[in-house]
Amino acid sequence: MAVILGSGAHRYRVLENWAKLPEGWEFKDVAAVACDSKDRVYVFNRGAHPMMVFDRDGNFLRSWGEGSFPRAHGLHIDANDLLYCTDDGGHVVRKCTTEGKVLLELGVAGKPAPFMSGEPFHRCTHTALSPKGEIYVSDGYGNAKVHKYSPDGKRLLSWGEPGTDAGQFNIVHNIVTDAEGWVYVADRENHRVQVFDGNGKYETQWVNMHRPCGLYCCRGPKPEFLIGELGPGMTVNRHHPNIGPRLSFVDAKGQLIARLGGEDGPGLEAGKFIAPHGLAVDTRGDIYVGEVSYVEYPRMFPESPIPWRMRSLQKLEKVN
Repeated sequence: MAVILGSGAHRYRVLENWAKLPEGWEFKDVAAVACDSKDRVYVFNRGAHPMMVFDRDGNFLRSWGEGSFPRAHGLHIDANDLLYCTDDGGHVVRKCTTEGKVLLELGVAGKPAPFMSGEPFHRCTHTALSPKGEIYVSDGYGNAKVHKYSPDGKRLLSWGEPGTDAGQFNIVHNIVTDAEGWVYVADRENHRVQVFDGNGKYETQWVNMHRPCGLYCCRGPKPEFLIGELGPGMTVNRHHPNIGPRLSFVDAKGQLIARLGGEDGPGLEAGKFIAPHGLAVDTRGDIYVGEVSYVEYPRMFPESPIPWRMRSLQKLEKVN
């Protein structure tokens, strides 16, 4: 019997083993996922084949990026089906076609800026676009900044610094924009999402979440935001109920609408999560969840060996 998550207008059927991988292939950690206008699914992962492409039924189409991405981290796709691939191990952002041709590169591959210098990039994490096509980059693990670039790659401004106050960051992990140009930043280790205008002016913050990791804007007349919460990171609370890992829907004011999973801690069973790190939603409302399970499983279950071919990607099919 299929597992159903959520309630009301936010009910989803868990589709196990959705992706049909070529024989002998595996994802390792799926850091990010994106869907194009034809509902093809791009899976940015840390295995031997960094970008794998599937149709919406999970049939494998192609791969690319072999040898070019030391550590996949962030991915989003624009209205023209161009991909923005953020590599935190290579300290670089690449704008690519759906076939993998590089059109623009931000940063210098393999050469990080000094730690916490504020200069781009030191383990950058994700990207988003303004309504004018300007590029925002969250940066990241070794910085506490958001950088804004012109569409052709000229840096326009940067904002943020380490800390816990408004406009400060403790791991700038993800970033999205809405149709009006507001900028939403997953400030992971401060357990919040901060909201800014397009020039970095602080507006507000959303709280009541546990280590927001994945972030996705479901645009429309009443936009909703999907947040992947990484959940507990300490030994003492790693199996506490109701703190994740889980997915949460919030409205444009950050008010909770629905939660999927997380009631009784992490797990590999259908309907549970280990580490929801990257999120995407297709044209039918189905959710794709990329998980960095190989990294997080030993922290969650230190007494157990890592399972062979551990799950790193889930599809949740919307139930109408």
